[in-house]
Amino acid sequence: MVDARRRTAVSLMRAAGAVCLLSVAPLAVRPTAAGQPATRPAGAEDAGPSSRPASPERTWLEEITITAMRAAVESFTAPYTVDTVNLSDFSRQRLYRSTTKALTDTPGVMVQKTAHAQGSPYIRGLTSYHTLLLVDGVRLNNSIFRAGPNQYWNLVDPAAVERMEVVKGPSSVLYGSDAVGGTVNTVMRSPEGVGTSGWFRQAFYRYATAERSHVVRGEVNAVIDRLGVLAGGTWRDFGDVDGGRFVGPQPHTGYSDCAGDIKVVYQPDRHTTVTTASYNLYQDDAWRTHKTASGISWEGTTVGNEIERVLDQAHSLTYGRFQRRNLGTFIDSVDLTLSCQRMTERRWRLRNNGRRDRQGFDVDTYGLGLQLGSPVPVGALTYGVEWYHDEVESFRKDWNADGSLRSVSIQGPVGDDASYDLFGLYCQYLIPVGKRAEVTLGGRYNYARAAADKVADLDTGGIMSVTEDWEALVGSARLSWFLDDAERVNLFGGVSQGFRAPNLSDLTRLDSARTNEAETPSPGLDPEQFISYELGLKVKEGRFSAQAAGYYTDIRDMIVRTPTGQVIPRGIEVTKQNAGDGGLCGVEVEARYRFLPQWTAFGDFTYMYGEVDTYPTPAPEKRSEPLDRIMPPTGRAGLRWDSADKRLWVEGVCTVAARADKLSTRDRGDTQRIPPGGTPSYMIFDVRGGWRVNDGLEVWLGVENLTNRDYRIHGSGVNEPGINLKIGARVRF
Repeated sequence: MVDARRRTAVSLMRAAGAVCLLSVAPLAVRPTAAGQPATRPAGAEDAGPSSRPASPERTWLEEITITAMRAAVESFTAPYTVDTVNLSDFSRQRLYRSTTKALTDTPGVMVQKTAHAQGSPYIRGLTSYHTLLLVDGVRLNNSIFRAGPNQYWNLVDPAAVERMEVVKGPSSVLYGSDAVGGTVNTVMRSPEGVGTSGWFRQAFYRYATAERSHVVRGEVNAVIDRLGVLAGGTWRDFGDVDGGRFVGPQPHTGYSDCAGDIKVVYQPDRHTTVTTASYNLYQDDAWRTHKTASGISWEGTTVGNEIERVLDQAHSLTYGRFQRRNLGTFIDSVDLTLSCQRMTERRWRLRNNGRRDRQGFDVDTYGLGLQLGSPVPVGALTYGVEWYHDEVESFRKDWNADGSLRSVSIQGPVGDDASYDLFGLYCQYLIPVGKRAEVTLGGRYNYARAAADKVADLDTGGIMSVTEDWEALVGSARLSWFLDDAERVNLFGGVSQGFRAPNLSDLTRLDSARTNEAETPSPGLDPEQFISYELGLKVKEGRFSAQAAGYYTDIRDMIVRTPTGQVIPRGIEVTKQNAGDGGLCGVEVEARYRFLPQWTAFGDFTYMYGEVDTYPTPAPEKRSEPLDRIMPPTGRAGLRWDSADKRLWVEGVCTVAARADKLSTRDRGDTQRIPPGGTPSYMIFDVRGGWRVNDGLEVWLGVENLTNRDYRIHGSGVNEPGINLKIGARVRF
């Protein structure tokens, strides 16, 4: 084993320079026969899916991650709690229906679903704009992300994803605003075999009975020497989801979407990579069912009174990236990225009195990032600058029951003619300490500016403008320390500051919130501040791997919704203020043990609890209450068998979640999604497996929720599928 603590300063920076090269062809991550990723240099022979057996001592903690430190490091070495979800790995393909659903089996993550098209992961108790999603290192988060769950992570096509890297806890030093609960880097698939010549085609199909769903993807991989192209398209159609034994079909829970993507990689030499990529997804007729009369009452939840509430959404991302490493000068690596995104949303609503409304927004986001790496006499520096700029248009129109135009609003869900800027300067210093330890120190300067020319002034009925800006300095100090010479036990931890500037949704939102609530504009807000303390242990001993961590996050000035006591035409008015002081603590444990050559046991457990100050009533009386939608204690246990030739695998998993009864006042008032007294506990059983028939054909089969139990994830507006047979196949030719 290479002693990671004896790397030279230059090799440290070359690892940092390989960040992007791990997400494109020059260092392709391919599944080995044991289902673990192994890196291949560019130009290595690629004869299709590997069938070579991996070392029997290899463990899941040896996976590569690039997110934690903006550098290529093993999960075991990183001074963070890190989990990797491989969506293209044959031996761990679980046929997830969406990108957010793929995080379901990750400790410390709860995937709430307002609707089956609208999943929102809670990472260490936080979601939405408190968690950051990157697509190939480019921010997907923008200034219209609202408080509480949102659906925008589902606008990434899971069929185009190679893997998702989850780094828990604040990463604001490296990634700026929003990176508080956790940062997820979605590494998209890349051309295979750059450095050779040839081409192949690939097709994928997935079917699920309880979802009544069909997913089809086709793609072409073509390489001419050092130029590689991967182009693909995906079509997904989901029907109304069958709940468990007593719930049955859930009306209007189906939807469809289509996606297309292309990635081009050019490597003129082994130290330089130029990448361009474009991803597009359009989602059609996704209902927010719990708000309508088509919703179901489950365990005492109420049913909405609207006739229709339907969303159409789209997202596109195009980026170009230049990378150069091993320059041999003071600046040893360069990473320059330019990006352009467009996110659109259209919502149609039909009320029970026959009135209709249509609202939506368009957000264009432009990004620029420059990252450099330099060796220094002791250790190495990673530093850079990044800037993101949003241009936002927002609208709303209302019609009477007879079809005549009732009104044209000043704004839609957020202020119209608006812009938002995020600027950051960051530096991270990696310092070897002796032969076993590394200390990572980091700092970042943040600047954010929001401007909206057309915001509704509810007091006067006229138009007001909002212009705000903020700046902050945040820092972190992390430690990774091997406790033995054989590098089998790694003690890690540290202190990290988090920072989130108010966005356009905080300042200007005018739209529905929870059950019967309407959120109104709240200018004048201050940034939120977080400090997280974490201590953990990673163990990698022969066939046994484990990691455990405990953490506490101190919360200051969190922006929370507060009822004003007023009732406006859209519902009970709530506004926002910086009232949320409190804290969040938790424990996460996961382990894997191959007790026989072909048998592996695995499991994990999560516990967390947090409270913040809030104003639960219009009265000026602050009190401490549980965080909204706190994840209940949850555990998983599983058993896996792999055939001797690694072409066949089967695993069974049991998931248990306790009753979610730690409720805030707003949770108790969210009667359409959370039953009285909290969301019931559940225990479900899944069985799944895969068979690599030959180098050109792979098939999967799984059955979820074997007992056909009725259950839902805490805070969701729909129930999970009942007994669900899933079939998948991938053909390469």
